Amino acid sequence: MQPSAEEIPRWWQWPTVLSLDAPVVAVLWQGLLARPASAAVGAAEAVVLGLSVWLAYSADRWIEGWRLEPGAIRTQRHHFYQRWRWPIAAAWAAVLAAAVTTSALGLSRAQLAAGLLLLVPVAAYLLSHQLVHRTSRWRAPKEVCVALLIAAGSAVFIIARPEARAGRLVVPLGLFSLLCFTNCALISLWESEVDRSHGQTSLALQLRRTEALRLLPWAAAALAAAFWLWVGRRAGPVPLCAAASGILLGAVDLAEASIGRRLARVLADVALMTPAAPMAWGLLR
Repeated sequence: MQPSAEEIPRWWQWPTVLSLDAPVVAVLWQGLLARPASAAVGAAEAVVLGLSVWLAYSADRWIEGWRLEPGAIRTQRHHFYQRWRWPIAAAWAAVLAAAVTTSALGLSRAQLAAGLLLLVPVAAYLLSHQLVHRTSRWRAPKEVCVALLIAAGSAVFIIARPEARAGRLVVPLGLFSLLCFTNCALISLWESEVDRSHGQTSLALQLRRTEALRLLPWAAAALAAAFWLWVGRRAGPVPLCAAASGILLGAVDLAEASIGRRLARVLADVALMTPAAPMAWGLLR
């Protein structure tokens, strides 16, 4: 059976369809967060984080694609995961093997223990939000859960390093968590009809008044700017990247009505990739 035109992604949708955008965001912020913590991040930490985020995201979409009737699906990413279910399952197993091997060879015992500890809430999230409490109106908002898990994953291997100054990560990690939550909250607004069709509860469907969600990116940018003004240049690039991401998310939200939810969905993740700028500048210098 050939896919319909509605199911065929455009070229700029493939990073989202293949679940590559979230791993890129997590790895970029891992590298950025290592700076205020005065810790080094090696290739193994970045690879394991990227692979782990992909495994979690692809598992979430695989389960949802498996549960849904074809006629109910409203996104290309879920069409893709349903149509290519078993090849993706094989790829998932291969990526899992690569993640386990890299972890065993490249991570310290403390990092392995921290990673395994974080695996518990990730598994609990997948079990709760895709199976047990999928339609429950009073479940913990998935947007909050995803934001906290992504932020924790980006910091877990840094904090587990013996030289890390974890206390310096409180504000930077809080800013990143807020940006992740803002990203997810805005997407829940744009894709509210998608969630209804998929029989999934979202923050936009749980709240009676959703106007405040559109203030989140500007609030994140303002908090980041305030932190930079308070600490000064000692804060490094973290607040500047956070402020830029907040402004970009706000701009995407303002443009969503004209550009459409699909492009807005892609650009919302691109907006969180601002750490690429100082990293590229550091490489060029």
